[in-house]
Amino acid sequence: MQAHITLFYASLLGILFIYLSYIVVTFRRRERVDIGMGETQGMSRSVRAQGNFAEYVPLALILMLALENMQAPGMLVHVVGSLLLAGRILHAMGFPRKIGPSFGRVWGTALTWGAIVIASLAGIYYTVIAGLLLAFN
Repeated sequence: MQAHITLFYASLLGILFIYLSYIVVTFRRRERVDIGMGETQGMSRSVRAQGNFAEYVPLALILMLALENMQAPGMLVHVVGSLLLAGRILHAMGFPRKIGPSFGRVWGTALTWGAIVIASLAGIYYTVIAGLLLAFN
């Protein structure tokens, strides 16, 4: 029986998302900004860090869950989840610190994209190639 690997990573990522959201709320209260990003660079950077997370993570988790449902090897799902989690942590750490590229943003983005590419290619394999192999047996 396959473990619920995606749930584990989704749970950790959920906590990270709440942390990013807390930072945005803190800026909103301090800067008295109800809607939008306000005037400060820190506020807009925090909003974008949270938004970037919300843009990438759902697709990656859907791909992970689909792989798990296709009974892909657990190690593959762990690799995707680990890359995604590490990428999102690095990105979150690097985004608000510096204007322009930073180690955290660059490597966080690269790891996140890597997780999505690996999961996407594996998904193509499990739906097309493995399906063709089963059709000929």
